[in-house]
Amino acid sequence: MASDNRQVQKHRSTGFPDPLVVPASATHRQTFIILHGRGSNAATFGPDLLATKVSTSLHTLKDAFPHVKFIFPTASKRRAVIYNRSVINQWFDNWSLQTPTKREELQLNGLRETSAYIHNLLRGEIELVGASNVVLWGLSQGCAASLISLLTWDGPPLAAVFGMCGWLPFRKQMKDIAQPSNDCEDNEDLFARSDKHDDLSPAAQAVTFLREELEMSPAVSRMSFQHTPVFLGHGTKDEKVPINLGREAADCLKSMGVEVCWKDYDDLGLWYSIAMLDDLVAFLETNGVFHKEEILTEQGVVGEESVPR
Repeated sequence: MASDNRQVQKHRSTGFPDPLVVPASATHRQTFIILHGRGSNAATFGPDLLATKVSTSLHTLKDAFPHVKFIFPTASKRRAVIYNRSVINQWFDNWSLQTPTKREELQLNGLRETSAYIHNLLRGEIELVGASNVVLWGLSQGCAASLISLLTWDGPPLAAVFGMCGWLPFRKQMKDIAQPSNDCEDNEDLFARSDKHDDLSPAAQAVTFLREELEMSPAVSRMSFQHTPVFLGHGTKDEKVPINLGREAADCLKSMGVEVCWKDYDDLGLWYSIAMLDDLVAFLETNGVFHKEEILTEQGVVGEESVPR
C-alpha cells in the first residue's frame, strides 16, 4: 500500500490536493480513478459512492470490486465566474450549461491543468496494474474532465471510461471537424484552421483542434480513445446538466470512432442510481475488466447532489 501511495504522490500536480486513496480489500489488480462534480471534493463524494449498494446481494460498490484500488482526486480551488468569482473546487471554470458554447475560453486553463494531472495519475497506475486494468470515471463536471482527459491521452488504451450526467466541452467544434455538415459557411473558420492537418483523419483533426485549444502539443501519435470503451449514463430529470448535452456528447464521441454505450435513467436527476451502478458492473464485465460473482439487480434512486453545478 505504501508503494501505491508513493505512486500517487509522485504524479500529483501542483495545485491539486492529495487524492483520497482507498486500497483494494484483496490483491490489487485494477484501479478506478473517479472524479467528483463541481463544488464537491473527494472526502464528500468518495465514501458515499463506495458505500452504495449495487445489488440485492448486499454488495456495496467497494465490496463488488475487492481487487480495485479507488482513487478519488479533488479538484483544485478556482474562481467560478458565473458565481461572482467565488472560489470553489472545480476541474475547470465554465459558464451556464444552458448555453454551453458561450464563454468557452473560461474552460481552457482548467481543462489543460486537469488533463495533465489526470494523465499523471493514469501513468502511475498503469505502471502498477497495466492500462487494461485502469478505469477513468466522473460525475457531472468530473465526467466532462474525464472525457477531455481521454481524448487528449497519448498513452495506451484504458480499460474503460464511465461518465455520469456529464457533457463534452468543445463538442460542437469537434463534431463539425469529425463529421462536417454540408453547410460550408458554418464550418469555414474551423477548416481554415485545420488545413495544415489535411493528412490526418477527421477524428485526428478534431483531437488536434482540441489539443491546440488547450495549448498542448498538437501531435497525435496514438488514437487510444478509439480503443477505450465508454459508458455514458444520464438522468432524464437532470435540470443542471440537461440530458441533451449527454446525448450530444455520446454522438460526438461516436463520430470520432469511440465505442459508446448510452443509457438514460427515468426519474433521476444529477446524481447516480443503483440501476446505473448495476449497469457499470455489467459494462465492465462485458468489456473484460473483471468477472463478477452473481449480483442481483436492485432498482432505486440513491440520492441527489445539493451543490451547484
